[in-house]
Amino acid sequence: MRWSLTAGTESGAGRPTRAAVILPFEKPTRSAIGDAGGKRAAEARLAEAIGLAASIGVAIVHSAIHPLREKRPATLMGEGQVEIEKKALQDQQVGVVVVDAALSPVQQRNLERAWGCKVIDRTGLILEIFGERARTREGSLQVELAHLEYQRTRLVRSWTHLERQRGGFGFLGGPGESQIEIDRRLIGDRIVRLKRELDQVRRTRGLHRRARERVPYPVVALVGYTNAGKSTLFNALTGAGVYAQDQLFATLDPTMRAIKLPSGRNVILSDTVGFISDLPTQLVEAFRATLEEVAAADLILHVRDIAHPDSAAQRADVLGVLEAMAEGDDATLDEAWPDRVLEVLNKADLLGGIDSVERRSPDAVAVSALTGEGLPALRAAIDARLSAQLVVLDVALPPSDGAAIAWLHAHGEVLERQDSEDQVRLKVRLSPMDRARFESRGQK
Repeated sequence: MRWSLTAGTESGAGRPTRAAVILPFEKPTRSAIGDAGGKRAAEARLAEAIGLAASIGVAIVHSAIHPLREKRPATLMGEGQVEIEKKALQDQQVGVVVVDAALSPVQQRNLERAWGCKVIDRTGLILEIFGERARTREGSLQVELAHLEYQRTRLVRSWTHLERQRGGFGFLGGPGESQIEIDRRLIGDRIVRLKRELDQVRRTRGLHRRARERVPYPVVALVGYTNAGKSTLFNALTGAGVYAQDQLFATLDPTMRAIKLPSGRNVILSDTVGFISDLPTQLVEAFRATLEEVAAADLILHVRDIAHPDSAAQRADVLGVLEAMAEGDDATLDEAWPDRVLEVLNKADLLGGIDSVERRSPDAVAVSALTGEGLPALRAAIDARLSAQLVVLDVALPPSDGAAIAWLHAHGEVLERQDSEDQVRLKVRLSPMDRARFESRGQK
């Protein structure tokens, strides 16, 4: 039996579990007030947590914010706050409580005992969402690895709840069956195997990237905060049918499609998983293979929900993740990545249209992926940014060398062409790599 948040016994079979979302909120320091990268306002953080919980189908019947004077080792919140919530949760017949914070195994166990219902923290909730949304083998492997890393520290807590017929994540089997048989050694062995398989995934991705480099088409990666509209924009630009909904983490598995720019150049557009504040450390590591698509991109489109009241803080969160990718000995992103970022202000239709948005942010491109407004300008901006990376080459070829002429047309942007009886002169825009590849042809 696999436990599910949407099929709890509290609400009856087939009915959504009644859930509560509780935010233990630490007030920001004075130095952080007004800093977009600092702690969010409590209301915005709670709204995000409610959106996360609602995205897995539970019925949110109660929510609350509890300021923390200090973190209690036993329950995180104060005794009085725990008692207040106990009464509210009983009155609302809540079956699961989402605590939007990082709980230790001891805190999670003690809160469950105090409230008499299941408790999951922010990490557990995000893992639950990812477990439901992953579709490809790569995504499933990444989520399973993240979950096992998380679950390894909580085996004792899980065992104490087997009599309630509630388990944790589905990957470890149902409660009362295989979960009691799992120990740290077995989980450790599984983690080793998963990491080995994910290393193979990364090697395969590397081979695919090298294959694209031989084509090659420039890669444009969409990044942004979850629910910023990346998949809707992806569909609008490519005509694809990628799943796109007004919910957090609608996209987990990367998707790639080819599109043609106004210049006639083909590029590969990549849709990626959305970022979020306080992303669990297990997921940062587990989704490194997905983020490698961003690292290899020629252009990064940072898609922002400009109509969101927390847009500035979301921007800081995304840039923080990209900065982390460029730091450390295992950095996957080069230091020049800011030069490859083009900011796209999505959902401009909610703020009066692209003109009003662009007046406030002239360096960005304002669009509405839903209505299509601003998309031609975005395609042109992509074209211009990619063209700035190219070099112009004057080439004179004999008319008989049709293969070289065709290669230049396929791999570059032909700006001028003059044909005569003894030669064909081309002025073509190429990437530095393609220029070197073309010039090496004569040395073979």
